[in-house]
Amino acid sequence: MWRKAVSSIPYRAFSSSSTTEIPTLYSFLQPSIFALKPNEQAKQPHDSANSQTKTLTEDQRNTLETTLEKSLVTQNTDEAWKSFKAFTTCCSFPNKPLTNSLITHLSSLKDTQNLKRAFASVVFVMEKDPKLLSFETVTTLLSSMNFANTAAPAFALVRCMFKNRYFVPFGLWGNTLVDISRKSGSLVAFFGVFEECCRIAIDEKLNYLKPDLAACNAALECCCYELESVLDAEKVVATMSVLGVRPDESSFGFLSYLFALKGLEKKIDELENLMVQFGFSNKQVLYNSLIGGYVKSGKIDLVSVTILRSLREGNGKDLNFNVETFCQVVKGYIQNGVIKSLASLIIEAQKLESPALEFDKSIGFGIISACINLGLSDKAHSILDEMNAQGGSVGLGVYVPILKAYSKELRTAEATQLVMDISTSGLQLDAGMYDMLIEASMTSQDFPSAFTLFRDMRDARIHDLKGSYLTIMTGLMENQRPELMAAFLDEVVEDPHIEIKTHDWNSIIHAFCKAGRLEDARRTFRRMTFLQFEPNDQTYLSLINGYVTAEKYFSVLMLWNEIKWKISGDKGKGIKFDHNLVDAFLYALVRGGFFDAVMQVVEKSQEMKIFVDKWRYKQAFMEKHKKLKVSKLRRRSFRKMEALIAFKNWAGLNA
Repeated sequence: MWRKAVSSIPYRAFSSSSTTEIPTLYSFLQPSIFALKPNEQAKQPHDSANSQTKTLTEDQRNTLETTLEKSLVTQNTDEAWKSFKAFTTCCSFPNKPLTNSLITHLSSLKDTQNLKRAFASVVFVMEKDPKLLSFETVTTLLSSMNFANTAAPAFALVRCMFKNRYFVPFGLWGNTLVDISRKSGSLVAFFGVFEECCRIAIDEKLNYLKPDLAACNAALECCCYELESVLDAEKVVATMSVLGVRPDESSFGFLSYLFALKGLEKKIDELENLMVQFGFSNKQVLYNSLIGGYVKSGKIDLVSVTILRSLREGNGKDLNFNVETFCQVVKGYIQNGVIKSLASLIIEAQKLESPALEFDKSIGFGIISACINLGLSDKAHSILDEMNAQGGSVGLGVYVPILKAYSKELRTAEATQLVMDISTSGLQLDAGMYDMLIEASMTSQDFPSAFTLFRDMRDARIHDLKGSYLTIMTGLMENQRPELMAAFLDEVVEDPHIEIKTHDWNSIIHAFCKAGRLEDARRTFRRMTFLQFEPNDQTYLSLINGYVTAEKYFSVLMLWNEIKWKISGDKGKGIKFDHNLVDAFLYALVRGGFFDAVMQVVEKSQEMKIFVDKWRYKQAFMEKHKKLKVSKLRRRSFRKMEALIAFKNWAGLNA
């Protein structure tokens, strides 16, 4: 049925002249490892009747075999090769196990010189005494050639097998030869071997030499994609019929590509009918191949027809067009200068696609993604503009790849504008897409775009806001923009979907203090407490350090007067009055000369059993108040005098 429906051409033997010997074989074998030296060649008589062949005695043979075996055991390759050459010089060979062991050993080394030796040995033995070779040895050598990427000697070896009627079952070497061909970038050489193999298998009725489906498909692929020959492709089909090889979807795909390329619409119809008869209901491979053939032949109108037809037959469901197909479509339309037609195709496809179809399975998504993958993001936007100009609806499948490209290229302003267009059209992006765009905006320091995207995210009532919120806050902090942090936090503080905690306010306060903007830090602190966010030890540490840097010690005193009531009794639940906070207060208050407050801190630290290193505060006192006399304070304030005396006694300064 396969043969009859596709071609009426009867089976004919392939012509052996269709392929030529690969010239690189000679460069692989040069210099010839069996060649005699020039002076030795001159001495060789041309008359074979007069030539004499040296023969080995039994003892000599045993000695050489023993030496060869020991050399192989000890991995002495050169000595083993020397022993083998001694045999061949006398037109003899070691016993079968040793011969195969040597060739296997040479093949396993995988360097070029020993691969040459293995190849030459196999060819020589195959011509002189093929019974000495095992199938496994030949397949091992071919595998090594595959690994070494040496195509020419591999094909020469198989031809030598055919020439000397040394028929190794196809299953042992066929797939390896296909791999070698693909690595070399062309299946033409394999096609020649395939022809010869099929001829022998059929003429001599050797079932074990029949190529399998994978090999037949490789030959068919060569005819359709490389040779672009309908005649050769139909010969392969006829051969498959004779061999009893059942085709698969790939077989039909190769032929559909060729028929589309050649404009053979009747044959395409026959092919589709034949697929049904063979029970193939999935036409994915067929449509991909047809599109490829139409694109290459420049029949762009048939590309659109095929895509839309596939959607109708599939009831608008995902047909799994592959990435390569979409790239071919885009290249074809752009090369023919028909961007408008590409936009029209997407619009028509959207009408046929099922509403339940995921956007990343749509035709629009595939085409726009192909533009991006080909580095044509501007062309992708041109298609979008053309769709809008034609009044067509634009789905997420068109927008999302462009947004991803803009994000990757950090074209955040354009991406943000596109998001606004999407929202206006009534479509909605998911949280992951917003997160990606906001991260790109923060990376490029495009803060207005990040804020706009976040507002749009909130307007779209997306509840998963945490990731984008943290991205913005972290980015602003890293870029030292506390004023934007404060404004952003103030904007979102009442949003129930964003969990704001004290540490968020602390980040802003710390950034302001670090930048020396203490008034802004104080304003943020007041705003924080007004909104009933409880300051903690980190809040106060940031403020104290900021005040000390600016030498505003009175502000530290005000902080202490506020905090001392919160850490007394049960009111200090949110404040961790530890060594760091004690140290910060003591150092600042000593430098400010507020010794009454200093002793209050000391008393509180003793009460809470917090260790205090007095040396730091002695040094601070000596730096700022070395000339301060108790007698002067006595005249001004008795209380201050008492506080100073108490501090000196505590710090050990009275001595």
